[in-house]
Amino acid sequence: MLPGSSYGLSLRHAIGTGALDGTTVLAGAGGLDRLVTGVNVMEVPDVLGWVKPNELLLTTGFPLLRADHDLDEDALEALFRGLEDAGVAGFGIKLGRYVDDVPAALLALADELGFPVLRLPDEVAFDDALRDVYGELNTVQASVLERIDALHSALTLIVLEGGDLEDIAAEVGRVLDVGIAITSTDGREWAAALSDAERMALEEADVVDDTGRIRVERFRQAPVAVGEGELRLLHVAASGAELARLVVLASGRRLQPSDVHALERAATVAALLITRQQAVNAVEGKYRGDFLRDVFQSRAGSPEYVHEHAAGLGWDLGRSVVVLVAQLDPPEPGEDPVSGRVRRAWQDRFASAWRQVVESQDRTAPVADFSAEVVALLPTAGLSPEAVEARVATTVAAVRGDQGGGRRSFSAGVSRVVEGAGSLPEAYAHARKAVEVGRRMHGRGSATFFDSLGVRRLLSLIDDESELHGFVREVLGGLADDTAQAVDLRSTLQILLDTNVNVAEAARLQHFHYNTMRYRVAKLESLVGPFTSDPHVRLDVAVALQILQMA
Repeated sequence: MLPGSSYGLSLRHAIGTGALDGTTVLAGAGGLDRLVTGVNVMEVPDVLGWVKPNELLLTTGFPLLRADHDLDEDALEALFRGLEDAGVAGFGIKLGRYVDDVPAALLALADELGFPVLRLPDEVAFDDALRDVYGELNTVQASVLERIDALHSALTLIVLEGGDLEDIAAEVGRVLDVGIAITSTDGREWAAALSDAERMALEEADVVDDTGRIRVERFRQAPVAVGEGELRLLHVAASGAELARLVVLASGRRLQPSDVHALERAATVAALLITRQQAVNAVEGKYRGDFLRDVFQSRAGSPEYVHEHAAGLGWDLGRSVVVLVAQLDPPEPGEDPVSGRVRRAWQDRFASAWRQVVESQDRTAPVADFSAEVVALLPTAGLSPEAVEARVATTVAAVRGDQGGGRRSFSAGVSRVVEGAGSLPEAYAHARKAVEVGRRMHGRGSATFFDSLGVRRLLSLIDDESELHGFVREVLGGLADDTAQAVDLRSTLQILLDTNVNVAEAARLQHFHYNTMRYRVAKLESLVGPFTSDPHVRLDVAVALQILQMA
């Protein structure tokens, strides 16, 4: 450890300073890089109650003697162990006057513990040692504070001159000699100063998922060792709200208190920049969202104006696209209720993830937050239907990641491929219908194409819900009720339709005796008609059951 890298000195540096110059290491050389933040003198045998972590303890050896003036080896062994447990940096002793030497067994113990035992120069005076070490400490601490203030001033200047997060990351990485990434609260990289070797180290430590998200939840509470270095997370917050994460990789060393203090200053400056950018993004996002909503509602103006205005926003609406609508899934049963502020934070993070993923693929692809959903227009020019499905799947997977970092489950609906802005209103309606019906069909976390809905696609285009409910009641009668018996019989009816009215197979799937299933078939036909023999009745029943599933 070099002087100035922390609020203290390394023990190696301290024993080469002033009056302690000439100190020799008797044992525990592996601990010479320990931090020294103070010096203490052992004057009494029970010194363990008075020592502090990172102190260098000095003694003449007199407190270690028994009444017969021989060295108390048992007491010295207990002292070594106690000092190691207390985090003391090292133990320096003057040999010759009271203690002639330290027994080999105790030196071996010190080597085993990695606890430095030092022989002080014969002529050293403890008051000189204290003066010289504390003088060096004051110099180092002043240098550290000066460096922290200089970094803070440089970062503040970056913000005032209109710099961005990339500039902040680069400056912090340069000054502190660390790799740094500024990410969203769930670990999506916004800016970074990471070398190829540092990125490789993160991957080897398994803290990066397949989509490039840093798994911040794995080291949120405590640093993680990465080789000889460490990976640490700092929170970027303002007004009680979490804004981002500062992910710091120190290669080949552990971060010291001064590093952490400097990083906390950097997090404060980053919070100022992010808050400012969020305010700008909120205005721009609302403006963009309002325009896209007008396009979807056919009230944005002439096609020429729409294309011209979209181009001004950096969007290309003059190509083939699919409209994708993504919605956060409702809370699961049993989840604790949350405030509107928390739900808004979920939606903001969700929209930010979609913007980052889609814009990384094509910066001209529109993405907008509609408060309760995120809408993206994914380009499909020149892609086969299979390639379109693959692009959608890749995009959804990139946003979903491994569901770490507090990310919420979401469902998505995708329209068919459309050309030009004039087709977008219908495509948007289809995508919304796909996400709604898909969640009912496949559950939470589904991604459903409108064209894959089958007959449900046709049914979803009927706006008159009373007509649909009337059809269900007309076809199913009492089976349309919400009673347990009606639900049970509907399940049997659906399985019979799925097995092409194979009574034996349906009985096996429901674990019924064959005769029991025959009885159920008879009961069902008494309620809905001869569905086993009349294909028209069977079709009506199948459609009615689909409507109930969609409801």
